[in-house]
Amino acid sequence: MPTDIEIARAATLRPIAAVAERLGVPDAALIPYGRAIAKIDAGFLKTLETRPDGKLVLVTAISPTPAGEGKTTTTVGLGDALNRIGERAAICLREPSLGPCFGQKGGAAGGGYAQVVPMEQINLHFTGDFHAIGAAHNLLAAMIDNQLYWGGGAGLDGRRVVWRRVLDVNDRALREIVCSLGGVANGYPREAGFDITVASEVMAVFCLSRDLADLEARLSRMVVGRRSDRSPVTAADIKAAGAMTVLLKDALQPNLVQTLEGSPALVHGGPFANIAHGCNSVIATRAALKLSDWVVTEAGFGADLGAEKFLDIKCRVAGLDPCAAVLVATVRALKMHGGVARDALGAENLEALRKGLANLDRHVANLKKFGLPILVALNAFASDTVAEQELVVAHCRHTLGVEAHVCRHFAQGGAGAEGLARGLVELVAGGAKTRPYTPLYPDDMPLWDKLKTIATSIYGAADLMADKKIRDQFRELDAAGYRNLPVCVAKTQYSFSTDPELRGAPSGHLVPVREVRLSAGAGFVVAICGEIMTMPGLPRTPAAETIRVENGQVEGLF
Repeated sequence: MPTDIEIARAATLRPIAAVAERLGVPDAALIPYGRAIAKIDAGFLKTLETRPDGKLVLVTAISPTPAGEGKTTTTVGLGDALNRIGERAAICLREPSLGPCFGQKGGAAGGGYAQVVPMEQINLHFTGDFHAIGAAHNLLAAMIDNQLYWGGGAGLDGRRVVWRRVLDVNDRALREIVCSLGGVANGYPREAGFDITVASEVMAVFCLSRDLADLEARLSRMVVGRRSDRSPVTAADIKAAGAMTVLLKDALQPNLVQTLEGSPALVHGGPFANIAHGCNSVIATRAALKLSDWVVTEAGFGADLGAEKFLDIKCRVAGLDPCAAVLVATVRALKMHGGVARDALGAENLEALRKGLANLDRHVANLKKFGLPILVALNAFASDTVAEQELVVAHCRHTLGVEAHVCRHFAQGGAGAEGLARGLVELVAGGAKTRPYTPLYPDDMPLWDKLKTIATSIYGAADLMADKKIRDQFRELDAAGYRNLPVCVAKTQYSFSTDPELRGAPSGHLVPVREVRLSAGAGFVVAICGEIMTMPGLPRTPAAETIRVENGQVEGLF
């Protein structure tokens, strides 16, 4: 089978105006970025507000493993399949970050014959949105240090600055730095650091804003540090929000591309789910809901992270009500959760598969707590045996009470997911969803209790573990008026616990809370649990070593 980039390069792309026409977007509302990419004008989007919404479908997954699950691939394949069976569907995805593209993944636009294209541009600079977010974030950082240098009126205490800088590559050497070295002319030396751009609060604000005015209001509320009396200093106090909004104005308009089969896809925003809230922009999702009958979107990593944050943060903030969830699994990944080493996954092992199903079981149980109807998409691999696939399908039907569909969209495109698409339409038409989805916790619950609810109800933990300083910070945030905010957990994506090596469905563990950060602009509180890094490092052999230009074409993205 050809590589992903070979498949993408061989595709005949439709003019972007023809893709937009499928959504009813006129040519005048497009801002072209070449022949196959465009932004949709914000003024046109405002005219859609009175239209009814289509049906929103969340694609999520079991806990990821090195064997791969194919969540983005399934999102694309399902969208194509819905269009193939006569429905009117659009896809909403996050933009890839350069960090994982040049680090471990090598690309994030789907795979095989279920991709969004043009794959190279989407994986690299695309329309410059991430660069705009990084520039806006770092402009604020520069203005903070300028305030300290000139003794500005905000009264910011240089010892209490919490605003770090960002960069959209994995660079562990910049996690902790000392800035302003070199003498009086360079300012006051202080400890600082870098996060990856997708972990920036500006990214979260960008993805949760409804429009330009909401964006500026949220940017204004971001807390960047404290005065000597511990009172908060915001971006508004630094007088940076207006200039930041200018940098983000064009980026805020959603990006329109297409799948290999010509289905419309909005690719916009991109926070990670292990260190942020893991969902594409509210603006893109709401636009797609107004322009199509079905919207298929994904949330990052496993359902314990991406789906929980999608439902407890994005849907709560944006007033969204998904009609169903599709949980992606593979025989290979389930066998890894059952203890099989990666190099032994090609051999049939029903015993390990049965053991690994515990991970699938917990994710299904968790999604049911939100009141969502569920389908399982069993993403097929050539190494799967019929007995293995039948075991998973039977277990889902008879033990979990949900239908599982073996999907082959990676090799067959939308045709390989038609069974899943028909099953989804039947599930929704049959009235499986009888009430609006239910968030995991109420708004007025104390922040510590919200975090504990996530840990015990979703992760299977016995309790939280934190020192007095951390617990006091939670109480202070409650008292300061932030009690009604949701909690965004930053933890490893590889396990329900905070130990990435603990696969399956561990129970009774403790979740260590290492740090708490207020994201007042985004509208949530971040709890950093375990050893998760907000600036990832490159692996021993990064994908960047094999990405190159050869005969004028990009090679190595996959």
